[in-house]
Amino acid sequence: QVHLVESGGGSVQAGGSMRLSCSASEYTYRPHCMGWFRQAPGKEREGVAAIVGDSNTMYKNSVKDRFTISKDDAKNILYLQMNDLRPEDSAMYYCAMGGNRDSGSVCYKPLVASHYNTWGQGTQVTVSS
Repeated sequence: QVHLVESGGGSVQAGGSMRLSCSASEYTYRPHCMGWFRQAPGKEREGVAAIVGDSNTMYKNSVKDRFTISKDDAKNILYLQMNDLRPEDSAMYYCAMGGNRDSGSVCYKPLVASHYNTWGQGTQVTVSS
């Protein structure tokens, strides 16, 4: 079973930057999508950014041009570079993987949590004004 571990969270002032990392243990299958989600207290978990296949990326509208998702396949690490952070970006951030390229399971809506079956434990991001 693949294990995902997030790191890089913390506290930052508005306008600052932060990079989250998600390390994956040895893959037992090839995911079709990998994504970052966040959940603030009292709110639903929402998709922030996703990579589909090798390089197609998708973003939540409110983070476009501020966040960048990327991955290093050699190291099995997924990143989320977050710039110009705002207080409303404060949340627990989770990385996840979904679909299965080996069996043909496709992530049709990569920012929807139901596509994902493996989740990390989360890392807290707090942005102060």
